[in-house]
Amino acid sequence: MPSAHVYGAIDFGASSGRVLAGRFDGERVSLTEAARFPNRPVDLPDGRHWDLLGLYAQAVEGLRAIAADGPLVGVGVDTWAVDYGLLDAEGRLLGLPFHYRDHRTDGATERSFARVSRADQYAVAGIQTMPINTVFQLEAERGSAAIGAADRIALIPDLLAHWLGGDLVNETTNASSTGLLDARTGTWSDDLIDRLGLPADLFGPTVEAGTTIGRLRPALGLGDAAVHAVGSHDTASAFAAAPVTGDDAAILSSGTWSLLGLELDAPVLTDAARDANLTNERGVDGTIRLLKNVMGLWLEQELSRAWGIHAAELQHLAGEADPDVAVLDIDDPAFLAPDDLPALIAEHCRRSDQAPPSTKGETVRTILVSLACRYRWVLEQLEAVSGRTIRTIHVVGGGVRNELLCRLTADVTGRTVLTGPVEGTGMGNVLVQLRAAGEVGSLAELRAVAAASAAPRAYEPAGDRAAADDLYRRFLRVADLAPPARAATPTPSA
Repeated sequence: MPSAHVYGAIDFGASSGRVLAGRFDGERVSLTEAARFPNRPVDLPDGRHWDLLGLYAQAVEGLRAIAADGPLVGVGVDTWAVDYGLLDAEGRLLGLPFHYRDHRTDGATERSFARVSRADQYAVAGIQTMPINTVFQLEAERGSAAIGAADRIALIPDLLAHWLGGDLVNETTNASSTGLLDARTGTWSDDLIDRLGLPADLFGPTVEAGTTIGRLRPALGLGDAAVHAVGSHDTASAFAAAPVTGDDAAILSSGTWSLLGLELDAPVLTDAARDANLTNERGVDGTIRLLKNVMGLWLEQELSRAWGIHAAELQHLAGEADPDVAVLDIDDPAFLAPDDLPALIAEHCRRSDQAPPSTKGETVRTILVSLACRYRWVLEQLEAVSGRTIRTIHVVGGGVRNELLCRLTADVTGRTVLTGPVEGTGMGNVLVQLRAAGEVGSLAELRAVAAASAAPRAYEPAGDRAAADDLYRRFLRVADLAPPARAATPTPSA
């Protein structure tokens, strides 16, 4: 029987928030946008923070708009990873959560590795080294009044779900991004937490995606819908919604960040994976997302903000620009929180003996071409470490709308690009809620519903392969990268 049930999906990205109503007719999920709003950081005297209270209020209003059309039966929250709130013994929030782009983590990576080496941390958690990681944020927090008064840590989606009425838990897809979860067991590594000198009592019970953790608080006036722990890391939800059918497909969650990887049955904790700085994050059904973060459309968003030009117009200008543009080391840490991005791009080009972009369109095209080249390098790393051959790339998320980037990705990587759904995280959020409610069963069934709900568009590689290879080699020189050597056999951890 088709379901008349309505599920609320709260989906917060690093630049915007959405509240979606999901309806399942027995074969397909339809999504209706109830609310969309910007997610802007707040700069306070002590640093950059998230306006989490404002985001929560927007989420509740979005749910209220859905409930006005009929009762909700379930609610799930997914957001970006790594950031957190600290709560005291009464459950009160000890200050607004810091933004991962705040500079308080400068030097924290090195201090953390002085306590426990990078090799030892990776052998347990399997997480790529990035200064934004929770483990390094907690190192920066060491000795603060907040950490001294804290009783529990709640990652952003855990905290929002708790405020809605769920139990205070740590959902594993987001917890795995902290650098403190054991990649093999999916539970906190007490040994690593102890060796890092972190308070063990901060870390609460872990739950898997698809767990019902409570019901909406009566005070909200939204009924008694179940609160579900979904794939609360937005990338986990996006991966769940990617309609993959075989082992030769990579998944690219494309938004403010690009997260490009494979879905595996077990983590890869080898020296080669660590040297490639690949990350092992948990997905739905205990799967592992072996992936790498790439800077993503954050840079296009920054140009849009700096110039006051809508992203769609920027993409049009890039499409009209001279295709022979400079390339960037797109993951240079200088691009993480730039003060003047156009000037930084020009300086980056001059340092690498390239002519800087002369127009706005060339500047945007430089970013998009560099992203496509970086994707190719990550794909080759994934193939080398996993032993798989990647023939297709499933792109989900807002980057699906960037047709030029999708076409460049196909051309530069030489692989078929399949796009959709656009609201990949929202779709995955609802799919996991359907699973929690017993309306669908296995992960394969989720994928079948995802495929029926969003027919993908295909981009086939086109153009001169020799020219694409020359462009890629130029990118490798600029980024000072070596092409990965192909592994002889797959090397997953037991």
